Amino acid sequence: MPSEPSKELLAVDNPHPGRDYEVRCETPELTCNCPMTGQPDFATVTITYVPDAKIVELKSLKLYLWSFRDEGHFHEDITNRILDDLVAAIAPRRMTVQTAWNIRGGIATTVTASHP
Repeated sequence: MPSEPSKELLAVDNPHPGRDYEVRCETPELTCNCPMTGQPDFATVTITYVPDAKIVELKSLKLYLWSFRDEGHFHEDITNRILDDLVAAIAPRRMTVQTAWNIRGGIATTVTASHP
């Protein structure tokens, strides 16, 4: 059975909750549509965090990112939305989400949002 996009982020227990360590997840496969033109936008998303009691399960993260594919979002909105949803799901000690968008109209855009 093929996978389906999903807004559900699964949290699993951190195997080392007493230690500060950094997790970095990166994929060039974040896509959405421009809310003004409907044209597709493509970005590399980098998620860096120091977990507390929970970590994000990676397949759920992949399906979550895939869920934006047919939605219209401004670059700033999707970056902050990803951060908000991940913070709500796993309550990390620190987290940064960065999206680096492919050039459109001669302008490259990178958006960075952090918690706290």
